[in-house]
Amino acid sequence: MAEVTLHQVTKTFGDTVALDHVSLTIADHSFVVLLGPTGAGKTTTLRMISGLDKPDSGDVRFDGTSVNRLMPAQRNVAMVFQQYSLYPHLSVRENLEFPLKSPLLRMAADEIAKTVATVAETLQITHKLDNKATELSGGEMQRVSIGRALVRKPNIYLMDEPLSSLDAKLRADLRIELKRIQAHLGATLLYVTHDQIEAMTMATHVGVLDAGRLVQFGPPREIYENPISIYAASRLGQPRINILPADVFGGAPSGASFIGMRPEQIVQGQGEEGQVTRVERLGDQTRLYLLIKGHDLVTVTEAHTTLKNGDVVKIQPKHAFYFDQEGNRVN
Repeated sequence: MAEVTLHQVTKTFGDTVALDHVSLTIADHSFVVLLGPTGAGKTTTLRMISGLDKPDSGDVRFDGTSVNRLMPAQRNVAMVFQQYSLYPHLSVRENLEFPLKSPLLRMAADEIAKTVATVAETLQITHKLDNKATELSGGEMQRVSIGRALVRKPNIYLMDEPLSSLDAKLRADLRIELKRIQAHLGATLLYVTHDQIEAMTMATHVGVLDAGRLVQFGPPREIYENPISIYAASRLGQPRINILPADVFGGAPSGASFIGMRPEQIVQGQGEEGQVTRVERLGDQTRLYLLIKGHDLVTVTEAHTTLKNGDVVKIQPKHAFYFDQEGNRVN
């Protein structure tokens, strides 16, 4: 594996700036997630590292050595995409063997067989090795697709929303598996998603991208608890952070235009009055949707609350965030 660094990387497509002077270090053995909406620059970052695209300016380095001039095959990266990218006419075994039969690797047949057997066991698909790819379920096909990357020993694994086409339960199962596999292999992994749950549960570090700019980078808990902007704060957290005018509650610091409150940062029983507009019971907790001074917000309360639509509750913020007119954090 390798430490991968982007240094002031810029990439444009016509008038569109896909990456704007992005500097990012993906430490060896880390699981880094790039988070942001469509068009933020996530996939372009993967393509810069893989060599499928070249930067207009800046440098991509593996262990401190520039790879800008290297072709994709020379960079030794493994990619997993949203689509399964399997050969339908081949068996699972043959799909897993395929990357290892490259003339560049010169791997012996017995070593290929051993590697495939180990990866199949890790992904729990040993019993499917002789099945055709077309005979697999969606989840099994994605496991094989991930396995095609895992059979190799690349500098870095690059994954572009590999779980997004799966159903919710299978996504949850594979999130756990993928994190376990990454830790077991000590792999360096860069994972692209717009799913904040994937970022919070899998990443050692999260990079928040906005229109080609890296706006914040750090452990997911750090970004959740100490966002530098409204945009960064809105990328993590379910339900999303509440953003209201700063004057809805008293005590805003100088220069604050907005107050940001995650549901757990709202205390009930005192403060300003809000009217319950919706009660959403989720089993282990209940979400309260409130209208306060003409503004909507959501908070959480105990699972068996007796509150109902139309009831009035008092609330106030606790350890809230404040932001200026441009959405930047005000301390």
